[in-house]
Amino acid sequence: MNKPEKTKVTIHDVAAEAGVSYGTVSRVINDDVHVKKETRERVLEAIDRLDYVANRQARSLAGGKTNSIGLLVPDLGTAYIGEIIRGIDMELSLADLDLIVYTTHRAAHKEASYVTNLASGMVDGLLLVLPRQPLDFIHTLSGLDFPFVLIDHQGTGEDCHAVGATNWSGGFNATEYLIKLGHKRIGFITGSMDLGCSKDRLEGYRSALRMYHVNEIPELIYKGDFFQQDGYMGASALLDLPEPPTAIFASNDVMAMGVLDAVRNRGLRVPEDISVIGFDDIPQASLIKPGMTTINQPLEKMGRVATQILLDLLENHNKEPKRIELPTSLVIRESCSELKIG
Repeated sequence: MNKPEKTKVTIHDVAAEAGVSYGTVSRVINDDVHVKKETRERVLEAIDRLDYVANRQARSLAGGKTNSIGLLVPDLGTAYIGEIIRGIDMELSLADLDLIVYTTHRAAHKEASYVTNLASGMVDGLLLVLPRQPLDFIHTLSGLDFPFVLIDHQGTGEDCHAVGATNWSGGFNATEYLIKLGHKRIGFITGSMDLGCSKDRLEGYRSALRMYHVNEIPELIYKGDFFQQDGYMGASALLDLPEPPTAIFASNDVMAMGVLDAVRNRGLRVPEDISVIGFDDIPQASLIKPGMTTINQPLEKMGRVATQILLDLLENHNKEPKRIELPTSLVIRESCSELKIG
């Protein structure tokens, strides 16, 4: 009688035994320095108990596939990131691939370190949302012939795949809408100015002012960093001006919500006393009162398209690099109104 074949132990079994995620086990196996000592020891003990063997050579002979995709994001605390991840997850679920997520907290040194770790065999390809310093690692990834796609990024001038949106048009259309409502003093709160999308939105704002012969007033431009607190502080500074703006355009909806808080804390009303417009059209924008007028950026679609490109690259690394810009559009709700004179 033949002996029953021993059941193969998988990385998922190790994760369950150690009480950690699949991604954590993968990071321990790949000697990731960012795993806590006690967690690493718990995983290694589970590997010993289950007699699990992570055979990199066998994996390489089988084609080097991990069936996992790496994702780098600045944080996990905003609906902006959530919508992009939702699109990514939909596509990966259809392809039956796993997702390993790293948060960089906007630190360039973490970004480069995580990319190096992920590209060393942990995953088959990389998706990077709003990378701060992509030039630090693009040459490395290209030299390794490692598939990657930048998301919500303008590209770097280098040959690489990137998916973004028409940020200049969005900035222009939002400002034009306010001008047509009669507003001439329009405050603008920028995003992180080391990012191409922030620069494009600011230039769209400036172009609309020029188009309609509205003077650009430097004191009406406040430098933010995409956080809600920046919207609050920016609006407070603008409202403190001797002649405050009659409308404020924030470079994302999260900051626009900070603007709403600052306006209300002054005892002012939106839109009766001041109009407010955002950018992104995250789900909360339609749920707050008044509903937020904003620029729709197809975030979920951005995630899906970037993932589709990456999946194509996994099949053919030699595809010509391309930059895709998805269209933005103005979504009119109740937070803006026509300026009443007198």
